[in-house]
Amino acid sequence: MTASIAHTRKPRADGPAPRRRTLKGLWSRLAKADKVGLAFVLPSMVAVVGLLIYPVLSSVYYSLTDQSLLRRDHELVWLDNFQTLITNADFWSAFVTSIRWTAGSIVGQLLLGLLLALCLDKVRRFSGLYRVLLIVPWAFPPIVIGFGWQWILDDVYGFLPNLLTSLGITAENVSPLANPDTVFWTVLAINIWFGAPLFMVNILAALKTIPREQYEAALMDGANAWQQFSFITLRHIRNVIGLLVILRIIWVFNNFELLFLLTGGGPGDMTTTLPIFAYRTGWGLHQLGMASAITVLLLVFLLLMARIAFAALNYWEREDS
Repeated sequence: MTASIAHTRKPRADGPAPRRRTLKGLWSRLAKADKVGLAFVLPSMVAVVGLLIYPVLSSVYYSLTDQSLLRRDHELVWLDNFQTLITNADFWSAFVTSIRWTAGSIVGQLLLGLLLALCLDKVRRFSGLYRVLLIVPWAFPPIVIGFGWQWILDDVYGFLPNLLTSLGITAENVSPLANPDTVFWTVLAINIWFGAPLFMVNILAALKTIPREQYEAALMDGANAWQQFSFITLRHIRNVIGLLVILRIIWVFNNFELLFLLTGGGPGDMTTTLPIFAYRTGWGLHQLGMASAITVLLLVFLLLMARIAFAALNYWEREDS
């Protein structure tokens, strides 16, 4: 591959080293800021910080107690809840299901969204109409998607089971949401269908920023389609993809409403993820302290994943600079 289609390195800007941001410097800047402006912004800042910090701190506190919804008093048990969880087979089953659910959803949404974006980038006629039609799944709220797919897959009135039976593919109407062998792959396919438009729209916007001159230079150098994709397209859109993957990992891993509306975590525990496991522990077994411990472990895991993902993004940015 010649240098003409390789990514062009930007010269490093000369100048003074950036100043370290310290708490003392922050207070100094606040003291010099417009007091009237701060007075208007301060109430909203207090509300936002309170809404962010209080739920986290309360969850951490209750995770160290034996708080139950059946009584008002509680005692500190420190790390007993965490010790109980890491020796609980149901917790690890829910954790593995969460990993499968998140990884399968992200990979499927990314591949489908990337494929749709690459196709739409080549379309010249009615491209706006295609974008609107393809983004429809993302426009629906999860409660509509949950009840809609339940209706479509119902074993009595559902369109799909009746169609499979009439075509002779299945002997009788069976809902894939009630079959332990098919329920996980069914909800996974629905989530991929739901989330792929978000990847498609953002990747398509990134594709529009790639200079066409780079593709023309690559063609003159004899680069094939795969070399153009890997050395030009992928290098320009990888930061967008990385940021989307981080956001979707957090959203999908925390997702509760779609799975709960479709299956309730069943049949059995086939689709029980950590958020559903925490819900059952807190509101089903009334063990608020244990449920808080689950959410704290979930928070720690997501922070760790986000740290790794942001490290990869920072590496790519340093490589591009």
